[in-house]
Amino acid sequence: MTAWVFTDMDGTLLDETGRVRASNAEKIKASGLPLTLVSARSPKEMQEAITALDLQGPQIAYNGGMIFEPHKTGRTVLSALPMPTESAKQIIGEIIARFPSTSVSYYDGADWYAERMDDNLRGEIAVSRLMPTFQPYQEVFERPRQIMKIMLIDFDAGVMAQIHDFFAAHEFPGVNARSSNAAWLEITSAEAEKSRGIQHVLDQEHIDARDTAAFGDGQNDLPMLTMVGTPIVMANAAPAIKQVAKYITKSNLEDGVGYGMLHYLKPSK
Repeated sequence: MTAWVFTDMDGTLLDETGRVRASNAEKIKASGLPLTLVSARSPKEMQEAITALDLQGPQIAYNGGMIFEPHKTGRTVLSALPMPTESAKQIIGEIIARFPSTSVSYYDGADWYAERMDDNLRGEIAVSRLMPTFQPYQEVFERPRQIMKIMLIDFDAGVMAQIHDFFAAHEFPGVNARSSNAAWLEITSAEAEKSRGIQHVLDQEHIDARDTAAFGDGQNDLPMLTMVGTPIVMANAAPAIKQVAKYITKSNLEDGVGYGMLHYLKPSK
């Protein structure tokens, strides 16, 4: 019997437009199972899905860097792990200087900032339906900041390989860089892990991990998938991710999360 369900968002819960399809939401609600979103996204970027699914309980943002509960007038932050401010400032400055084609934006928990508009960022704006504040990073850091995530986007595989080499060659205290897919690199606190967020929910709700399930599609979902009792992987996931699955559900374009919740999971009584 399943007591709680966790799901990744991009490539898992959301369709190609970055939304929860109405048919998927209907299936998820019909399952009657409590659901927590687990994402690299910010709380603002998660809000549309939270509303579509009528979610009330704890949600996990920034790859486990923030745990919060949504409510009608906003949200209550239960836990937050910002990265060291000096590391964040140095990374932003060096990436802007070294890789001029790369989109660099970052989140301080409440707001989204970027240096300039570019084609990579336009795509992110279209999917998130949010607009960053455009401001030189030196001005942003004139005030104390708690940076939760830095997001780098570049569809040039050669440039992204150079960025990975850059992080391999430089040590930035207290941060971790992860790829959600080939064109994205997300930097968060070294303590931010999806599994950490899940453990917080398990402790809060007094649930055994063996009685939980999770849906995912990417490399950064592996800690979450290997932690729960029932790992369910999307049909659109890479073969290496499918190897950890108890079930393979339909793709994110075919209501895979809703289908999996109805066909593979049973609510606890």
